Amino acid sequence: MKPNIRILETPEEMAQVEEIQRIVWPNCETDVIPLHLLVTLAHNGGLVLGAYLDDRLAGFALGFPGFESLPDGPRLKHCSHELGVLPEYRDSGLGFALKRAQAQLVRQQGLDHITWTYDPLMSRNARLNIARLGAVCNTFLREIYGEMRDGLNVGMPSDRFQVDWWINTPRVQQRLGDSPRPALTLDHYQRANTPALYTATFLDGDLLAPPEHFNHADSSLVLAQIPADFQSLKVADMGLARAWKLFTREMFESAFAAGYLVTDFLYESRAARPRSFYVLAHGQSTLE
Repeated sequence: MKPNIRILETPEEMAQVEEIQRIVWPNCETDVIPLHLLVTLAHNGGLVLGAYLDDRLAGFALGFPGFESLPDGPRLKHCSHELGVLPEYRDSGLGFALKRAQAQLVRQQGLDHITWTYDPLMSRNARLNIARLGAVCNTFLREIYGEMRDGLNVGMPSDRFQVDWWINTPRVQQRLGDSPRPALTLDHYQRANTPALYTATFLDGDLLAPPEHFNHADSSLVLAQIPADFQSLKVADMGLARAWKLFTREMFESAFAAGYLVTDFLYESRAARPRSFYVLAHGQSTLE
C-alpha cells in the first residue's frame, strides 16, 4: 500500500509523533522530543513529515536547517534528526518514502545537502541509508550522544556514522527515481576480487565474532563485514556486541583517515547465515 506523506504542523499531529517516538525508542521518556518543540520546528523552517496508512500515522521524519563549517566559511545544510517507523511497518518502504519526500522539500528550500547520524552496526539502517538512498560516509563520531538510556541503545557506546546525502547528484536522483539502478551483490564484488579488511567468524549459536585485527586498506575498493542482526546479537551476548562496537570504531576511523569513503552496503540473505558488508572506496571525493 502506498503511504500518504504529509507535512505535519498541528498540536494534534505532533502528539501522534510523540507516541511513535515512545514506541520506536522505548523506556526513556526524557528522550522524547516534546509537542511544543515539534510545533516550533515545523513553524520555523524545520520539516516534520508523516507517513499515513489507512489514516493512521505509521512513521515520521524530522529535520531542520543547520550550518556546516567549510574552509571558506559556514554553509547551509539540512540536518535530518529522526526517522521513526512503527515496528509492524518496518521493511515496508515507509522509511524510503519519507526520505524521498524530505529530499523533494529540501530542494524547494534551495539546499542540496542533508546529513544525519546512525549506528553503523545497524544493518537495516545501513541498507536504507547507503544502498537505497545513496548517502555516503567518511565521518565517524565517537560517543556523540554520550550515555544513551533508551531500549535500543542502552549499554552501548553512542558511536555513529554521519552520512552525507547530496540530493542533487545523479547518484541520488537515480536511486530515488522510479527505475533505480540494479543492486550490486556480494558476488559482483567477489568476482572483481575485492579484498576484505578482515574475516569474521561464527561462534556456536550463529553469533558473529570480530577478529582481533584488521588489514590496513590498500585497494581502491574494500569490504568490511558487520553482524547481519546486531540487535539480536546484543540480546544474546552483550559482551560480544561491545567487542563489535570497539572493533568497528578502530577499523572505520583508520579507513576514513586513509581516505576511504563508504559508498555501498550489501546484505546477503541467500546463504544459510545472512551476511552484511560495507563497501569502502578510496579517493572518490565526488560521486556522480
